Amino acid sequence: MSITKRLARLGVIAAVATATMLIAAGCGSSGSDSAKSGDNLPKAGYKVSKNTPAWKSDKSKDNTLTWYVNADWWNKSYGKDMITKQIKKDLNLNIKFVTGDDTKLNTYFASGKLPDIVTIGDPNSKVARTADQWAYPLQDLATKYDPYFYKVARTDTLNWYKLKDGKTYGYPNYSNTEADYKSGKVPARDAFIIRKDVLAAIGKQDFTTPEGFVKGMAAIKEKFPKLSPFGFNDFSGGNSSLDNVVQDMLGVPIVTKDNKYYARNLDSDYLKWLNAFREVHAAGNISDDSFTDDSNAFNEKVNAGKYATIMMGSDVNHGINLQTFASKHPDEQYIAIDGIQSTVGRKPTLSQAGISGWLINYISNKSKNPAKAIQVFEYLLSDRGQMLVNFGIKGQTYEDAGDGMVKWTPSALKVQQSDPDKWQNQYRMGEFILFGHDRYKALNKDSYVKAVWQMQAWGQKYLTPQFKTENIVPDPGTQEARAYSAIQTNWSTTLVSLIRAKSEADFNATLKKYKDFEKDNSIDQINKTRDKNIQANMKKLNMK
Repeated sequence: MSITKRLARLGVIAAVATATMLIAAGCGSSGSDSAKSGDNLPKAGYKVSKNTPAWKSDKSKDNTLTWYVNADWWNKSYGKDMITKQIKKDLNLNIKFVTGDDTKLNTYFASGKLPDIVTIGDPNSKVARTADQWAYPLQDLATKYDPYFYKVARTDTLNWYKLKDGKTYGYPNYSNTEADYKSGKVPARDAFIIRKDVLAAIGKQDFTTPEGFVKGMAAIKEKFPKLSPFGFNDFSGGNSSLDNVVQDMLGVPIVTKDNKYYARNLDSDYLKWLNAFREVHAAGNISDDSFTDDSNAFNEKVNAGKYATIMMGSDVNHGINLQTFASKHPDEQYIAIDGIQSTVGRKPTLSQAGISGWLINYISNKSKNPAKAIQVFEYLLSDRGQMLVNFGIKGQTYEDAGDGMVKWTPSALKVQQSDPDKWQNQYRMGEFILFGHDRYKALNKDSYVKAVWQMQAWGQKYLTPQFKTENIVPDPGTQEARAYSAIQTNWSTTLVSLIRAKSEADFNATLKKYKDFEKDNSIDQINKTRDKNIQANMKKLNMK
């Protein structure tokens, strides 16, 4: 499986949050008979310095760590490709990767025999929120074994993941801070895209208003009867790109001016656009298959250019398919244009990975070698580790390109373009992502396929961090959490029903049922919890 498909499945990890309730019972027991802090840690067998990475001083041999990644798609190979060979050499370390799902993770906790390092994908899970019971505080390990960690770890990220005891147990990949957003190195990922040949053939159309959108889709159908005029990401992983992505395009707020949670799904501007989508569907310009296609079917249609336009969420995750079509049909490739804009004058507020990141890495308090484990964290967060996992070895696979940028060497570029299997299996370039970060990928424009460059540039000016609203849902296992899950499930079916409604009256009746369902499932109490968590987030981030 390619890294693009693997990354596309990252969202699936978070989607199984309900399963993590099973893990709750085991979380406390796994750490009950071992230290919860660094008070009883053994001494380092090397000189510790805040100015020197510990792996350079640690000359121990035959080190082995077991690293569990709670994702079946993770490539467990180690020491065979260019990147992990170098990690193994630098750290004097063998890593045994183990993968699985929540059931396997639950088994680990039930047994109390946790691996040295544990990577999960849901910061809202019971596992994450009770990490003080089963993992070591990173501050304790860094101070004891590798204080250079503080030079490479982001203070904002460490503060974000602090638990009630004031210590941080997990560190994520792709944790973007305010500074990262302002740097311009965080790429946009969402866009309304259209085939170039379609855009040229249909004449001047205004896709920015609901009325113009409906007319534009009709114009497409007339000129290109074999194409599906309007497509969107599949529903198999949630609500396609028709809720949060469209809401971001419209600049629908997530919080009110007084920092209270804002019900985006019921925003009048957003509902006006959903009604426009209903009209497009009623005219036969949205295929019913789009509501039932799985990710493979959607990807195949993108690959073949079957959609005239797409409300594309996470274009990088579909980069290979977009590039395949662009390479075969350069005059027809997809480009981003202005479309689906607010009717009340709001600017788009596009999202990207936030400060919570994607995958979260922990060092369990059962680790037999916590010193080496924190060295792994420090190494992979450092410039050396990041340049290695993203670009390989300087002089062999990349070289300086000026202005702080890098580029592939001619030999590496040839492999990238002509031998993707070698690029993935022998080089493993850009795939070892457990501590990855956008600001490093941005150092080489070829980190992303050319098909998404224009889309990323289009959306760059609209990127808006929404840190204060991350992880604000009710705690897993609570009655509120169960009610919240029921509401989310109901909204998924409601969204499809709204777009497929046969009339505006049916649309309004479906919407009323959803509002009633929310009330019957304690939405007011859920929103109070959200408000409280927003305030807590603002405190973490020192926001007034």
